[in-house]
Amino acid sequence: MSSTVLIVDDEETARSFVHGALSDAGYEAIEAGDLAAARQAIKTGAADIVLLDVVLPDGSGLSLLEQIERENPSPPVILITAFGEVDIAVEAMKQGAQDFLQKPLDLERLISAVERASEVVSLRRELALLRKSSQDQYEWIVGDTPEMARIADEAERAAAASVSVLITGETGTGKEIIANVIRMAGPRADKPFVPINCAALPDTMIESELFGHEAGAFTGATKRKPGLMEVADGGILFLDEISSTKTDMQAKLLRVLDERKFRRVGGIHEIIVDVQIIAASNRDLLAMMKDGSFREDLYYRLKVVDLHLPPLRERMADVPALVGSFIRQESLRTGNPVTDITPRAIEALKAHDWPGNMRELRHVIERAMLFCDDEEIDLGHLSPEFQSLISS
Repeated sequence: MSSTVLIVDDEETARSFVHGALSDAGYEAIEAGDLAAARQAIKTGAADIVLLDVVLPDGSGLSLLEQIERENPSPPVILITAFGEVDIAVEAMKQGAQDFLQKPLDLERLISAVERASEVVSLRRELALLRKSSQDQYEWIVGDTPEMARIADEAERAAAASVSVLITGETGTGKEIIANVIRMAGPRADKPFVPINCAALPDTMIESELFGHEAGAFTGATKRKPGLMEVADGGILFLDEISSTKTDMQAKLLRVLDERKFRRVGGIHEIIVDVQIIAASNRDLLAMMKDGSFREDLYYRLKVVDLHLPPLRERMADVPALVGSFIRQESLRTGNPVTDITPRAIEALKAHDWPGNMRELRHVIERAMLFCDDEEIDLGHLSPEFQSLISS
């Protein structure tokens, strides 16, 4: 998406010259001949970048700069000054202007300045998309209850600090989703996110998968293979169902957390990594610590931040918000015209105990939308087990 540049100058010839140059360079351009017209353009959000002359018929361009800096987001401002007005340019830079150009305008410098400002605009757009993506993920999790709002806040803090996180909760409560939320909300958003299901790997394979191996390390290891820990370097390693790992493997994970380095299987050289570890479990790790099947030191090293996701049956007040989120996501994905759900259908959903938690709720909503030809899901669009809950 190209940036739109607002040209604020009282000289029509100058505006026309700049307009043509920007258009040739691939930018959209709009014009304002005085402060009043410029303020209206800023107010409507029409400008991504402002090219601002200092001297205007109804006041100083610096007064508009003050207004622009109060906007959120504020478009980058490139000030245009007359020769010798360096003091004004310096003051403008202190007030937040990104750059300044002196008259007569040099076309090459003008385009370079606009390109730099456009890079700022593009970065802001990318950050806004990341925040929007993160917010969409939160809708899976948060709902309306204070407890979930607290969890969301703690997840954001953990993301910003890049600390180890332990997420616990029953199957289907959204552990991997909140791990992705942490990723998108933190400084590692554009870095690798590497999930591994520890329960799905045999004990003999998990060390090789995590740390990699050298050629000849074991039968069948014909060449060197980097592990997922290396793949995740700079980003996040998500260890799902970490409770499935054996205690010797837990000891090796603890060393990586403490020292940020490891050796490949069969290797002799230390490999240093910068990885944020997010671990998840649907089992009671405290009970496992007591029976010796989970290391106490690893448990406390992982839970710098401890997020426990309650089962859906304990947060029924969130069902309407979650259903609304699932309907919006499914409508966007499939183009389904469904936009709402009736109170009777919500009542039936809230009467269910949800052993599969949010994952089960999402599948129920997807099925209901499949059989709904109207704009809102009603009781009859739900499966018979839900209809019986409300009719009994």
